[in-house]
Amino acid sequence: MQAKLRAQANQHSIEFMLVGAVCLCIIMAFVILRDSVISVVETALVSIAIFSILLGFLKSQQPYYSIVLGTQSVVYIHKFGRWKIAFDNVHSSGVPKAGEAPELLELNAVGIKLVSIDPFLLALKPRLAGKLLIEQRHIFLQAVKMHCKNGNCPSEWLIESDEYSSDSGQVYTGLIAMFANRMHNLKTLTGYDLLLPANVLDRDIWRFSYLLNRWKLDPAQVVKNLLEEQATNEQM
Repeated sequence: MQAKLRAQANQHSIEFMLVGAVCLCIIMAFVILRDSVISVVETALVSIAIFSILLGFLKSQQPYYSIVLGTQSVVYIHKFGRWKIAFDNVHSSGVPKAGEAPELLELNAVGIKLVSIDPFLLALKPRLAGKLLIEQRHIFLQAVKMHCKNGNCPSEWLIESDEYSSDSGQVYTGLIAMFANRMHNLKTLTGYDLLLPANVLDRDIWRFSYLLNRWKLDPAQVVKNLLEEQATNEQM
């Protein structure tokens, strides 16, 4: 039994493309029939219509489902791969904060703390690790900035090494090692090993964090509730 959650980033892709295309056709038809030079306002409207089409297309390229929550694991689906965490390897989750009180910054993501990083890293594909390093760097740098207001940051926080040895003695190299170092640094800064950015979730970060913590307490009941909720929404 598992529930599939659709990312907010993937929603309304067809609507964006359709509205943009219709608006573009109307504007161009009006300009052609009028037989005059296109105005600045019309140029701006054309640009907005093209942007809407492009945005809809980019949204459509994202996986239809981004999170699969089952009774035995949680899976994150990315267009370049997926990662999976077994139920017993999830320690806790929450909204990560960076800095020191009273100046704490909430990152726009959900953090996941693992019991052990080795099962996760051994299953992680280098291609996905590389994409996540790039895509989530801006969130990580927000945490770094809050801890380095004097400008003196450890160099390993800014450039991840391609070698890493876990607490169990497992040695990693290449992109997996770089991702492992990012996880280590992220945990130092926020207390969490992994990030799920807000745009890959089907609800806001606080509600999703609460959902994951409820799932950790009673996975079968949470998955059942999600399936019932989805069934109700489809009937409406």
